[in-house]
Amino acid sequence: MNHWLVKEEPEKYPFDEFKKDKKTTWSKVKNYQARNNLREMKKGDLVLYYHSGKERQIVGIAKVAKGGYPSPEDDTWTWVDLTAGKKLKNPVTLADIKARKFFSDFRLVTQSRLSVVPVKKSHFDKILEMSER
Repeated sequence: MNHWLVKEEPEKYPFDEFKKDKKTTWSKVKNYQARNNLREMKKGDLVLYYHSGKERQIVGIAKVAKGGYPSPEDDTWTWVDLTAGKKLKNPVTLADIKARKFFSDFRLVTQSRLSVVPVKKSHFDKILEMSER
């Protein structure tokens, strides 16, 4: 199993709305590197849900329900289906992450403009641990 992080502006699609919907198709990505990451996603992979913009915090967990598949609109792009998991007990802010040397190679920090990034299992587990505080 792999781990990922997807970013969304909370004004456009907040995690609480995703939870109500239970499932969504991640179809808005128009960046080649992010698209390539979507292509690597497999059913069962876990995903951190990050509110970008003013919030800048990881707020929940999702799961890949259907791995990367060609967009029916334009097969240049890739879509994935995600199911909503749990909301984190406490959001983990980008500032909290950047304050820890442990995350110096975390893609959220090193490739901050990319909307879909792989996450090391150790980083994923640490985020979950931090959210329990």
